[in-house]
Amino acid sequence: MAAERMPITPEVLTWARERLGYSLEALAQKRPEFKRVAEWESGGSKPTYRQLETLAKILSVPVAVFFFPEPPDLPNINESFRTLSPDQFAEIPPRIRLLMHRARAFQVGLAELNDGRNPARKIITRDMSFSVDDPVSFTARQVRGFLGVSLADQIQWPDSGTALKSWRTAFYDAGVTVFKDAFRARGYAGFSLFDEEFPVIYLNNSNAKAKQISTLFYELAHLLFHTSGIDKDVPFRQPFPADMHRIETICDCLASAILLPEEPLSREISTCPADKTLAENLAQKFSVSKVMVFRRFRYLGLVTDAAFDDALHKWDSQIVNDKGGVGGNYYHTKIAYLGKEYTTLAFKRFYQDRIDEEELADYLAIKPKHLDKLEDTLHEVSR
Repeated sequence: MAAERMPITPEVLTWARERLGYSLEALAQKRPEFKRVAEWESGGSKPTYRQLETLAKILSVPVAVFFFPEPPDLPNINESFRTLSPDQFAEIPPRIRLLMHRARAFQVGLAELNDGRNPARKIITRDMSFSVDDPVSFTARQVRGFLGVSLADQIQWPDSGTALKSWRTAFYDAGVTVFKDAFRARGYAGFSLFDEEFPVIYLNNSNAKAKQISTLFYELAHLLFHTSGIDKDVPFRQPFPADMHRIETICDCLASAILLPEEPLSREISTCPADKTLAENLAQKFSVSKVMVFRRFRYLGLVTDAAFDDALHKWDSQIVNDKGGVGGNYYHTKIAYLGKEYTTLAFKRFYQDRIDEEELADYLAIKPKHLDKLEDTLHEVSR
């Protein structure tokens, strides 16, 4: 007996595929039966329910969506990335687009759990303003002051893991929530999604902690320009227009100027040559990546472009595990990705009877059966 064919809406299937940036050819490479997706989208044939379930999992949508009379009326996520052209956005792979949609879901979750009002006493992206013509060193001092983290604080952190946790807390207190995940897409370090009330940053947990810190500030700079951004280790094939290139350059300069202020850096350089050895020492001292230190050297005119490229080639990227993850305990990993603040907030709303168990699981992107163990782990890491 032949399997029943499902009466899906072809336009919805096209919407779901294009939402994650899959071409028909790329999707066909996932499974042999997906070679017929073009027929399903044209209405020439229909999938079975089992095929639809598999397709829904890959495209990260509920099966029910395919039976909607028309595609959902949702804003395109690429509209948030003001500095990227359509051609540049088209280069972003499906895995990263999926994480962008996941980040948007967490952003909505933050708004719903907080009744639409950011709990931070002050929000850096709202309460700070600056111009592209302002000196980067001036803006860097203002940002560091807003975050309330002194250079002495930064230097006394024992390692980059402690530094990342401390910066993440400072960002949350300044109104910016930081999420993490294993990107599983080489060359992508992080991205940000701007919102007037709930700006978020997403970091690639597969990268070394020092690299994540660099990305954190690069994306903060995008948010201060009131735009979403993306941190790639290699340039887009399509170059930025002149005005957008300027913003990207300022974001890069600002990130390094915040983490490596010019005055203490000058003192270090006055006693040692600006070379790879000094960069490695300063990276450890300031809990930043070696690449960021050497990029700072280049901005200050201390090394040539050729020397920078040579150092970059030596260090390569700081990927520690392309498949990523904290490893070990699933629940520790989940809390590391969501952050203690967001996880605690969701459980708090549950115990206030503001949300039910199913909603709690949705906000935390976890199956309901795992909630008890996740809560036990949250108490454990919060002690």
